Amino acid sequence: MIKLRYSKRLFKRSSSSKQQQQQAAACGGDNGGAGEIEWEVRPGGMLVQKRDGRSGQEMVTVRVSTGFSWHDVSIAATSTFGELKVMLSMITGLEPREQRLLFRGKERDDTDHLHMVGVRDKDKVLLLEDPALKDMKLRALSARVVPSSCQPFIQV
Repeated sequence: MIKLRYSKRLFKRSSSSKQQQQQAAACGGDNGGAGEIEWEVRPGGMLVQKRDGRSGQEMVTVRVSTGFSWHDVSIAATSTFGELKVMLSMITGLEPREQRLLFRGKERDDTDHLHMVGVRDKDKVLLLEDPALKDMKLRALSARVVPSSCQPFIQV
């Protein structure tokens, strides 16, 4: 977040004194004619004035298919695929690093934003378990479960 200072003289309007007092109160009171504006950098690189609250944030419903079942997840349109993976980990039980999300036939990176890739309301995303990690899990489980075949039958 970047804070830039500005002078009220630059944005002076021809209005009544009552409106000017309201504007001064909205800009943080009367502190010598200068107020602070908070700025943010959007995912596309654009520098814009920061919005107040999250009430204006658009929510989308994404249908996530795991192959044999599907889940409807409501998430902010400006969220990343990494944040979507965290939400899915609560539903499916898979850790975010074990998940692979495919949208429009391509695997998406954790830092890709949903709205920048083109995810809209009611779009479908495919969730796959990472094959390498799945294989490692199976090997670890088989090593623990299979008992040793060299156990003595007769004790002396």
